[in-house]
Amino acid sequence: MLDKTMIFSLDDTKGDTIKRTLFTVYKALEEKGYNPINQIVGYILSEDPTYITTYNNARNLISRIDRDDLLEALVKTYLNLK
Repeated sequence: MLDKTMIFSLDDTKGDTIKRTLFTVYKALEEKGYNPINQIVGYILSEDPTYITTYNNARNLISRIDRDDLLEALVKTYLNLK
């Protein structure tokens, strides 16, 4: 029975890597003329890598990040938590 809350934790090193990767992906999408926010959201919702350009290795970089880790980092940043 699943009556206990699962605990998920993201260490700071991983969070820094995610942040750097997102900035790289954002910039690559922007340079190719895409709306970076829309493309990244599409990727997160679908986990379909074709939302991310291959330019500057952006697709490969974001594919290395687990989607749960990516979402946790985004929520922490949005809420200004460490």
